[in-house]
Amino acid sequence: MKAVRGVLEFLEGNGVKYIFGIPAGSVNAFYDQLLDFPDITPIVTKHEGAASYMAAAYAKYSQQLSVCIGSSGPGGTNLLTGAANAMREHLPILFLTGAVPVSTMGLNASQELDAQALFQPITKYSVTVLDSADLLSEVAKAIQIALSGVPGPVHVAMPIDVQMGKVEQVPIPKLKIERHASISAELVKQVADQLMQKKTGFIFAGQGVRNSVAQVIELAELLDWPIVATPVAKGLFREDHPLFSGVFGFAGNEHTSLLVNEGNAETLLVLGSSLGETATSNYNANLAKDRFVIQVDFDETVFNRKYPVDIPVHGDMSDSVSKIVEELRDRGLSKPETVKLVERDPEIDTPEDYNTKNVLLKLQELLPSSTRYTIDIGEFMAYVIHHMEVLEEDTFDINVHFGAMGSGLSAAIGSKLAEPDRPVVALTGDGCFFMHGMEILTAKEYNLPVLFVVMNNARLGMVYQGHTLQYKRSHPSFEQEPVNIAAIAEAMNIPNFRVDDLDDLSQNMMDVLTGLNGPAILEVALVDNNIPPMGDRVKFLSSFGK
Repeated sequence: MKAVRGVLEFLEGNGVKYIFGIPAGSVNAFYDQLLDFPDITPIVTKHEGAASYMAAAYAKYSQQLSVCIGSSGPGGTNLLTGAANAMREHLPILFLTGAVPVSTMGLNASQELDAQALFQPITKYSVTVLDSADLLSEVAKAIQIALSGVPGPVHVAMPIDVQMGKVEQVPIPKLKIERHASISAELVKQVADQLMQKKTGFIFAGQGVRNSVAQVIELAELLDWPIVATPVAKGLFREDHPLFSGVFGFAGNEHTSLLVNEGNAETLLVLGSSLGETATSNYNANLAKDRFVIQVDFDETVFNRKYPVDIPVHGDMSDSVSKIVEELRDRGLSKPETVKLVERDPEIDTPEDYNTKNVLLKLQELLPSSTRYTIDIGEFMAYVIHHMEVLEEDTFDINVHFGAMGSGLSAAIGSKLAEPDRPVVALTGDGCFFMHGMEILTAKEYNLPVLFVVMNNARLGMVYQGHTLQYKRSHPSFEQEPVNIAAIAEAMNIPNFRVDDLDDLSQNMMDVLTGLNGPAILEVALVDNNIPPMGDRVKFLSSFGK
């Protein structure tokens, strides 16, 4: 049989349901064999970069391996941003690229590229397979690496002749996933000692607690400590929990900032955060100043990067937090009858102006509480983080970590495929739409009912705001002639509605756009000249030149 058939048998046997990408000459053999595997659906996108973002969201919300494929040359380079993003988010994605025949390597063959070298620094493993007999074993090895330890992307380049080479039928390899060892009882006791001795503190939660929220809340309630979320962790904790303080870092809440900067906490308990720039409000020294720092993470490389850590705890998040909770209970600690209420930013009555904040709050009012919002990169993102409420857990996908424009559009599609019953809304801007907006056609072709909300201000809003704050002026090229995006949707035969006033947003309109067997576009034509609520980032940008 052809070597590439063994790869598909292996993927099917390990539960792969979708393969994201674009067919091309160097991967034709792969797609030809795919016809014989009806349980695997190829999601053919409009751009390989978008395919990589879809694969990332699918891996995140299905908690399974994702597969993404591109041609040799430009198809492979288009996947690079998605691979870097997946590495940053610790998402297990198998990136497959075609490659020129082995016999033509180094001869300036059409679309020749050393993809192995390009993927090397942004994946856990990157290889070019030169012999058909090795293709299946290399794919199996790559997937095992992707799923073991700290999850992450891997890459396998498949020359055309290697894919088509004849190999004997061999047993499908068994995946042997290496899990984190449980943390030692001694380390658990050491952490518990400190938590019992130091009566005040707060939990600083990052994206690494995504699948451990219940355990984190149980620990917070035992300690009676507030929970502070990083921007990418917004959406993991319900807003109405009495111990949830809010978001710290980019676009964070004022009272949460006061808690971190001026609070009397003796202990900083970091759970699942690498303490990067956006999470720490530009590496704010007050976060760990005069505090005992305990950091729990499955990635040991995050310890002591910027902030000295007194007790690093390397292990699986759910297992580690559960063991700490168990130890505290064994020592007699119990949840207080009355949990203290964490102080929050006061609700300020604002006029019903047609602005970004009010549009987003109105949208949330009209949509189900279980809606997952996939947030693109733009000035609207700051309003989302600062103002939108978390009504149910895991309802916001915010990628301010890597910050690839257009990733939110594709994340909506990957999320919908992973959880078909959850309502999904992509919040994007005109700048992101012009990069990857044609993926709305992908949603249409696969009958995915996703609402794409496009905040259209006819400019690169975040760039405009950043330049204006930093330099007190901005280049005219950051703005453009307004484009009617609803009309573009109309041309694609996609249901749409254009909003020009807050009163245009109604329940009837929303019901029509979300009750479909496919996507819809809601264009919000709005130029909001208010400074976005970026928190300390505003002070940071405004300080330049002083």
